[in-house]
Amino acid sequence: MNSEERDILRRYAWGAMDRRGFLESLALIAGGTAAAAALLRGAESGGTAQVIPQDDPRLETGYIKYTGAAGEMRAYSARPKEAGKLAGVIVIHENRGLNPHTEDIARRVALEGFQAIAPDALSPVGGTPADPDQARALFPKLDPQASTKNFVAALAYLKTQPRATGKVAVMGFCWGGGMTNQVAVNAPDLAAAVPFYGMPPAPEDVPKIKAAVLAHYAGDDERINAGVPAFEEALKKAGIDYEIHLYEGAQHAFMNDTSTRYNKEAAELAWKRTVDFLKEKLRT
Repeated sequence: MNSEERDILRRYAWGAMDRRGFLESLALIAGGTAAAAALLRGAESGGTAQVIPQDDPRLETGYIKYTGAAGEMRAYSARPKEAGKLAGVIVIHENRGLNPHTEDIARRVALEGFQAIAPDALSPVGGTPADPDQARALFPKLDPQASTKNFVAALAYLKTQPRATGKVAVMGFCWGGGMTNQVAVNAPDLAAAVPFYGMPPAPEDVPKIKAAVLAHYAGDDERINAGVPAFEEALKKAGIDYEIHLYEGAQHAFMNDTSTRYNKEAAELAWKRTVDFLKEKLRT
């Protein structure tokens, strides 16, 4: 895929052009409508970039199931091959559901020396569909409290695995960033939380957080950032171990390297900070 095709795919994924405009634009540079349709199927399956291949020989990957608040939850799992006991990291997806991009993030986490699982929040409503527009439409059908409990259950799953150290962190993006904050509020045995541009919790709930917090926010993200000052004030008042980083010039979703809002400089810095933080807080 060349840079022109990638740019058009990203513009379509973020709503900058409709389906007809996407196909017409892509057909001009991809060699016809058939090639454009094939690229569209790839885009709608959940992303255009894959940093760590699905079959990376360094990793054990696959799908697992665990018991959630009111039923079975499906999750993608990745861990280094032949590793001993590992700390766990829960990866929470955006409002596109569990797609190939989120699974790629889980593999990146695993290669840093962790057992990573990425649960599918849409498991209670049939799982993440291939069409991202259909996935977005399913999120309003989720019960927020039940979703929080489903991710808290993922924490219990990771803590009790035979090759687990018992320490678990959670990280999430966009919708998953807000859910990360809710898991921190509702899971006193959580070791660390890393929300990326996630909706802050209610200030009165912040004292319930026992985990260390590393929060990443985009400079150009007015709606989410409106709640950050109160969040930070509550963190300080409660004496919680926290860091908040604001990335000037970056937009919401700057970590997503399949979107037009991807900001390479901000993403690389946030990732380095995240890895260093997780290794510090999850070390035995």
